Amino acid sequence: MSIRDMLLRSDLSLTPSEEKIVQALLTDYPTAGLGTATALAKRAGVSDPTVVRLVMKLGFEGYPGFQAKLLAEVEARLHSPLLMMEAKRLESGSTADGIATSYLRSVVACLDRTITGTPAMSYERAARLVSEAKGSVFLLGGRFSRHIAGMLGGYITQLRSDVHDIGVLSAQSFDQLIDMDKRDVLVVFDYRRYQRDVVAFAEQAAARGVKILLFTDPWLSPISDYAEVTLSSSIDVASPYDTLAPAVGQIEALAAHLIARMDDDTRARIEALEGVRERNGVTFDNTRSGAGDTPSNETSVRTQPGPKNTRQEPKP
Repeated sequence: MSIRDMLLRSDLSLTPSEEKIVQALLTDYPTAGLGTATALAKRAGVSDPTVVRLVMKLGFEGYPGFQAKLLAEVEARLHSPLLMMEAKRLESGSTADGIATSYLRSVVACLDRTITGTPAMSYERAARLVSEAKGSVFLLGGRFSRHIAGMLGGYITQLRSDVHDIGVLSAQSFDQLIDMDKRDVLVVFDYRRYQRDVVAFAEQAAARGVKILLFTDPWLSPISDYAEVTLSSSIDVASPYDTLAPAVGQIEALAAHLIARMDDDTRARIEALEGVRERNGVTFDNTRSGAGDTPSNETSVRTQPGPKNTRQEPKP
């Protein structure tokens, strides 16, 4: 079993400090583990003894044994014919596939790196943070990532109350800090080039005791210094623009964890929400002709796919 596989084991129980080391190792694997234990500890923001405890938990007698195993993996990869063939295949096929397909393949590769770059336990800790918050859950993002924050807010709103999407930050947005305290959770999305106002808001929220759940890239937003849980995703693709597709996958993975933790109160909330939607004919599947306030001249189920045509031609 490779060290990467050891770090991603679902049965590996980690303390928050140990999880920071795992995050540092997976973010820049295997390079992060090729230096000294002190360098790795400094990179992860933990103590040297914490690094030693983690490698012993993985089954090594000490850091030298851990590093020897890592070096053996590096040597094997450098001499792997399969790795060489894969590299050539991707290079020769990058133009034959066409621009769109080549780009989408790079997104898939990016998603694969994200899967192996975040410990499975981090999603469970993130789910606990959100579901067990005694106060409110606030969501915040940058110019592009705020849209993903809104998507996650849409999921969470169905599962619990007191969810607030802050949206575009303004001077008035900072006024919300006065009502935030240690009962609350702030979910932040911040990717390179990190936004000063987003970082400032998160820093001030953390100073008030608010727990921070951070979604960021492998280089880590400055907010990671205050975050209770950090979920990083790869963002490099065949484009001048970074991709946020893996981040969307991560919020859906978090939603899956939240649903797995669903209790009777949450189930009752969803049922009540569906009742509201049915009453108001929100979607086609819960629109019934003549039911409630739904106009009787609307059909309950459409027989043809595609967008609704409001001006239909008479049949011949």
